Amino acid sequence: MKIKVGASLSASIFLFSILVSSPALAAQTLAQVQAKVDRLAEDATEAAEGAQEAKVKLATLTRSLAGIQAQAAVQGKSVDAISKTLGAIAVNQYKSGTLSQSLELLFSSDPSAYLSAAGSLEAITRQKSIQLRKYQSAAQQLTATSLTVSDRLAQVKSLQKVLAQRSALAMSKLAEAEAVLAKLKKEDRERLAKLAEDKENADQASSLAAAKSAQSVSGRGGVALKFALAQIGDRYVFGADGAVTWDCSGLTMRAFQKAGVNLPHSSRAQSRMGKSVPFNQKKPGDLLFFGRPVSHVSIYLGGGRMVHAPRSGQRVKVAEASLGRKPLVAVRRF
Repeated sequence: MKIKVGASLSASIFLFSILVSSPALAAQTLAQVQAKVDRLAEDATEAAEGAQEAKVKLATLTRSLAGIQAQAAVQGKSVDAISKTLGAIAVNQYKSGTLSQSLELLFSSDPSAYLSAAGSLEAITRQKSIQLRKYQSAAQQLTATSLTVSDRLAQVKSLQKVLAQRSALAMSKLAEAEAVLAKLKKEDRERLAKLAEDKENADQASSLAAAKSAQSVSGRGGVALKFALAQIGDRYVFGADGAVTWDCSGLTMRAFQKAGVNLPHSSRAQSRMGKSVPFNQKKPGDLLFFGRPVSHVSIYLGGGRMVHAPRSGQRVKVAEASLGRKPLVAVRRF
C-alpha cells in the first residue's frame, strides 16, 4: 500500500517557531498550525505502520490457508478413493449371494468347494472392515481440516477489515492535515513550504557528513547501516520499500536484506525478531524501536544518532536517536 501525500502537506509538514517579519499573533497562530499538522502526520504514520502489520499478518495467513486448502483437497481425494473401494467390495459381496454361510454350507452339493469359497468371502469381509476403518479415519481428518479452513477464512476476512480500517485512518489523518493547511493564507503556505524545504536541505547536508562515521562498522549491522545511509535524501512514502521512496520499516527491511537477513515489512513485526539488547549496550547497526505499540524503527548510527525514514513530508536522514513522545522501547541485533 502506497499513499501519495499531497504537495502542500509534503512541503509544509515542518514549521519553525522563529518566523521572521511576522506579527507575534500570526507567529503564534502558525505555531499552533505546526503542532496540529505535525501531530496529524505522526498519527497518519502510526496508522500506516499498523496497516503494514496487518498486511504482513494477512500475507502469512493467506499462505497458511492455501496450504491447508491443498491438504483438504488431497484428503478429499483419499476419501473418494476409499469410498470407491468399499463400493466395489459391497458389489462383490452382493454377487456372492445373500444366504448366510451356514445355510449355504447346508444346501451345498460340494462342501469342500464351498468352504474354499467361504474363505475367500471372509478375506473380502476383512478387507471391507479395514477399508471402512480407513474411510472413517480419512473422513474425520477431512472434517477437521475443513473446519480449520473455515477458521482461517474467518481470520483472513477479519484481517482484511483491519487493514482497510487502518489504511483509511492514515488517509483521513492526511486529509485532515491538508484541510488545516488549506485554511492558511497563500503567503503563509508558501512561507511554510520554503521553511520546510530549507530544513530538509540542511538536514540532508548534515546527514551526509554524519554518514562518514559508519565506514568502520562491520558485520551484518554494518552492511545494513551503510545501505540505509546510501538512501539519505530519499522521500518518505507510506508502504514504500525502495528504490527511491521508503517508509521506516521498508527501509530497514531492505537494508537488512542486503545483509542477508529477511525481515517483514512492519516495524511491530521486526521488533519481535533478532536478539534483544539492553538500551545502554546498543551498537551501530542495531535496530531501534519506538512507540507503544511499536510504530517506528530506525538503525542506530552511534553517538546518540540514528538513520531513518521519519514520516510524510520528510526524507531519509540522520537524526538524534529520540522521537519525543514516542519512547524507545526495544533494541534488536542481528
